[in-house]
Amino acid sequence: MKMHGLGNDFVVVDARTQAVTLDAPLVRALADRHRGVGFDQLALITEGEDLTITFYNADGSHSAACGNATRCIAAREMAQRDADRLNITVTGRGSLQAVRDADKVTAVNMGVPMLDWQDIPLASDVDTLALPIDRAPVATGMGNPHCTFFIEDVTAIDLAALGPQIEHHPLFPERTNVQFAQVIGPDHIRMRVWERGTGITLASGSSSCAVAVAAARKGLTGRTVRIDLDGGTLNIDWRDDGVWMSGPTAHVFDGVLTQSFLDGL
Repeated sequence: MKMHGLGNDFVVVDARTQAVTLDAPLVRALADRHRGVGFDQLALITEGEDLTITFYNADGSHSAACGNATRCIAAREMAQRDADRLNITVTGRGSLQAVRDADKVTAVNMGVPMLDWQDIPLASDVDTLALPIDRAPVATGMGNPHCTFFIEDVTAIDLAALGPQIEHHPLFPERTNVQFAQVIGPDHIRMRVWERGTGITLASGSSSCAVAVAAARKGLTGRTVRIDLDGGTLNIDWRDDGVWMSGPTAHVFDGVLTQSFLDGL
């Protein structure tokens, strides 16, 4: 299946009815937007309490969390089951809860943010609210690591140049997602994102959660914010039980890989 949330796009492979073997070369081949299908992340669905999802980045590496893909999959699954609640096990993140409201908008609880340097993880014990990096960004863990810069104008940033530099900064032993955020008001943020293992994306759910947490911790906003990304808007609500994210989802098409494509790997 091909899905997207605000242009943050995914290939979703459902392995509950047919055995599927994925490796890094196959993931990279599928991610190729010219010779494959093209995606920011790939999600593999297997059996679980309700369903289990494992995520891969476009470079073939694993990702512990992908908020927009989780929402897209949850929306489809709840529609098929005619259910308004769903428990999802995300490899590396644990059990997450999804709900849909009367307007069929899907929200997912992305879990409690990790704020300690060891849990994010960082390479050393530093202040996670002001990292020893130029512009003193904030570090947050949402199952995957995030580095958030608060700046005056996100359109003035050369994301393609700065993103990979920060992604591979030695302070982040597992690399990091990178966000540049501009606070518009106490409940409104404009954000652009570079995702580790993928690059510039139109949106990112886990990054939006991390930015909302970072802004609230710094006293720049409240705990409920609207985040405008290049691809659209997500609503984030940092509650006691975790960080809830809601927004639009899209199921674009279903497809079957040809044997000639697979033989050519």
